[in-house]
Amino acid sequence: MKSQNVLILPGWQDSGPPHWQSLWQVQFGYQRVEQHDWLRPLRGDWIARLEDVVLGTDEPAVLVVHSLGCMLVAAWAAHSRNTHRVKGALLVAPGDVEGDTLRPVLGHWAPVPRQILPFKSVLVASHDDPNCSFERAQGFASAWGASLVDLGKAGHINADSGLGDWPQGRTLLDELIQI
Repeated sequence: MKSQNVLILPGWQDSGPPHWQSLWQVQFGYQRVEQHDWLRPLRGDWIARLEDVVLGTDEPAVLVVHSLGCMLVAAWAAHSRNTHRVKGALLVAPGDVEGDTLRPVLGHWAPVPRQILPFKSVLVASHDDPNCSFERAQGFASAWGASLVDLGKAGHINADSGLGDWPQGRTLLDELIQI
């Protein structure tokens, strides 16, 4: 798959330079879906932006998603007529907007859509993610029809987790690209 067909979808506050998403963008030339406001994310605006970017790709895309981006993909898939333009999604460390940690700042993203995604998806979760319990992540994976990968104790699976360019994640992405 050509690199322009892999779309990076960061979550709330974007993914900084040491984040594996940013490292992959630099190393492999993947396209980041830039949102209008990373600090005050509006679900409708983020959905519209994702729709625009997906429609602007020539071939079906594979989405590389982190945190709030997982909620974005679920919400977009629930409303878009263009989900056939997505080949698969790597959903990492979903940000639980209904949970105690994120509800105060991102509760306007609730409720979380809980329907099967119309494309292959893999959800990667951690047992000590401060933004989503492992049990909630299991529930999202089940509702979305995603395969679940248990990363053990890896925090929010971000730069603070010490993953570097996260080779295990690249392997999961490569598997999605091959479908």
